[in-house]
Amino acid sequence: MASNKLKLEGKVAIITGGASGIGETTTRLFAAHGASVVIADINASLGHLVAASISPPGRCSFIHCDVRNELHLAAAVDHAITTYGRLDILFSNAGVAGPLTGILDLDPAGLDHTLAVHVRGTALAIKHAGKAMAAAGTRGSIICMASISGIQGGLSPVAYMTAKHAVLGLAKEAAAELGGKGVRVNCVSPYLVATPLSCGVYGIDAAKLEEISSAGAILKGTVLRADDVATAVLFLASDDSAFISGHNLVIDGGVTVVNTTLSKSIEGNFHLT
Repeated sequence: MASNKLKLEGKVAIITGGASGIGETTTRLFAAHGASVVIADINASLGHLVAASISPPGRCSFIHCDVRNELHLAAAVDHAITTYGRLDILFSNAGVAGPLTGILDLDPAGLDHTLAVHVRGTALAIKHAGKAMAAAGTRGSIICMASISGIQGGLSPVAYMTAKHAVLGLAKEAAAELGGKGVRVNCVSPYLVATPLSCGVYGIDAAKLEEISSAGAILKGTVLRADDVATAVLFLASDDSAFISGHNLVIDGGVTVVNTTLSKSIEGNFHLT
């Protein structure tokens, strides 16, 4: 049975990359569940627009943040505490697609940029949010945006895949270190979602990307959307997951548990249906 309970009432969250895509959807869901939300994003125009659109006024605020810059992340944490009095939740979500090349054509500068956003940015966000939570004695929740590209090979360009593998390892270590402070650290790893970023990378609209996503999915009859990922993040942010830490919540409808190449070969050779 669905519950109307506000799962984050009275809590304060920072969402990096919260001005668009999955980040924006999560910002709106958190606010709807009673949280005060700080959007920490590099896009000031979108960030201010989203913050101003959320009711009641003041429930959501924006701070400019390039996650590669440690001072920006420290300022975002300070802003949350100064504005709302505490920090309970961090959703480290900011990301870039990175260079769309394989290992043989890899551009070192593109690799460095991708790792700086995904890995350095996530590590520094955890550092400053974790310090604030530990100092206040807050039983906080940190959620990192990973990907099914961090689980198996062949799903995305090498720089992005490398970064997402690193995020999973980083979250495990952070969970081990912060558990003694009562702070939980988890990841979400979604399948392909039609966001402004992903549509821009592939140069197609959301409908076409969802068509491609559905064609490659194991679970049929539904399409993974930003709302689904945001709901998973809400679960990990809330007390519903109070004893879950060090976990990677995979949101892929079973894609990563099936070797489609092998299964198609078996079906073709043994005439299985």
